[in-house]
Amino acid sequence: MIAILSVRLDPMRSLPIALAAVMALFSAPSAAAIPVLGSGPLENQPQFIGGPAKPRPVKAEKIPRHPFMARNGRSVIHSDAYQTDTHTVSGPLGRDIETRSTLQTAECASVTFDRRGRIVTVCVGLQGPRLVMMDPRTLEEIASFALPLRNPASLPSVFTDFSGGGYFYLDDRDRAVVPTTDGRILVIRETTAPGFRLERSYGVASELERAEGINSALPDWDGRLWFVGTRGTVGVVDPQSGSVNSTSLGEDIENSFAVDRNGGVYIVTDRALYRFDASRTGAPRVSWRETYANDGKQKPGQTDDASGTTPTLIGKRLVAITDNADPVAIDVFQRGRGVDGRRLVCRAPVFERGASATDQSLIAAGRSIIAENNHGYTGIAATMDGRTTQPGIERVDLDRDGRGCRRVWRSEVRAPSVVPKLSLANGLVYTYTKEPTSDGTDPWYLTALDYRTGRTVYRAYAGSGFGFNNNYAPVTIGPDGTAYVGVIGGLVSFRDGG
Repeated sequence: MIAILSVRLDPMRSLPIALAAVMALFSAPSAAAIPVLGSGPLENQPQFIGGPAKPRPVKAEKIPRHPFMARNGRSVIHSDAYQTDTHTVSGPLGRDIETRSTLQTAECASVTFDRRGRIVTVCVGLQGPRLVMMDPRTLEEIASFALPLRNPASLPSVFTDFSGGGYFYLDDRDRAVVPTTDGRILVIRETTAPGFRLERSYGVASELERAEGINSALPDWDGRLWFVGTRGTVGVVDPQSGSVNSTSLGEDIENSFAVDRNGGVYIVTDRALYRFDASRTGAPRVSWRETYANDGKQKPGQTDDASGTTPTLIGKRLVAITDNADPVAIDVFQRGRGVDGRRLVCRAPVFERGASATDQSLIAAGRSIIAENNHGYTGIAATMDGRTTQPGIERVDLDRDGRGCRRVWRSEVRAPSVVPKLSLANGLVYTYTKEPTSDGTDPWYLTALDYRTGRTVYRAYAGSGFGFNNNYAPVTIGPDGTAYVGVIGGLVSFRDGG
């Protein structure tokens, strides 16, 4: 899940404070990378805790490369079309880590990389979203492209509205495919200059419900462009003719979706998990629908009374989400159009009753699934003045016979809202943490956990204050092994020195 400047404690009291603070934090962007306010060596926080890791690669089934998307790990927020949140390259091992940041007027959450290794990201803020190209080492801005603005009348919803650019993908031709706030899906190509130029626009506003935004758009393996709306619209665009077919589920959709090489499109609503396939005419067709356990409550740390996960595909036959019980559980289903026996393979509760919520996608590698606890993240105020959220990152493994699952380990670190990632090359789980403090300070750290044991290997300091709050943005590992985290102030990078 991606959110931008989400405020939920007391809208009448917190919203004006947050708005004033954000506007005071930001200055006009420039090409040079100006550090995020609050960073620097003068801050009285440990810069590094722990020690360097020794790489221990993790074996996992290779995820198919999508023919219409950029290379795995470089194309989309959750790493690939299967939404596994794994990277095949090694992230920083903790050797003399160098940290940089760039101050933007927005949070640069979803980070992708073109064939030259340059960052292509959408930065979303109060003034509206921008498509931005950056140097991956210096974080200097190379080019930008303004995307449609938000309606000023809907300003309060900017804090909880993830549509209109939060999710986008980079295609196989280095084109950014971006849903917009005015009911379009834009295809924006890179120019030689370098820069960006609009190549094509698909209008889908007529398919949407009143005041419905587009959450996400992804291609299937035949190149059809699927999209989902916040109020339950599922649509398919023919990329050649621009014709659109859609259906309305009547259930809210808060997240992105997954696509597999066999034509399956997996979408989770606030009530059920669906598999869609395209009909002979290219229209979206429900292949199956499975409800999940739901106590009907929006827990602190969630944006709806629903699963907080984008579906994650596991191997050739499984799909996983979290449900909305108390405690929440990891639910694993058979994903084929037709199955023998029950579709639900296993259900594993995670975290503690009354202190369990997740609004982040699952990590999946082999038979292992990793979930993060976001309970208590009600917005930026929840992690200010020394406060933070409930602890917990847990690994659950599927049994070898495929008939159940079991907990392997639990880490007590506190990751308020980040999308964690696993490096298959070195065996580290990367998250972004904030522990409680008694002195009212708010330090944020890139934190590396041992995939096999859950032990904290190291923590690398990002900075202090709400400008370094990632607010639902992910950790992303770049082609050269640099880890990036989008933050309210812009973007932070971490790389091994030497």
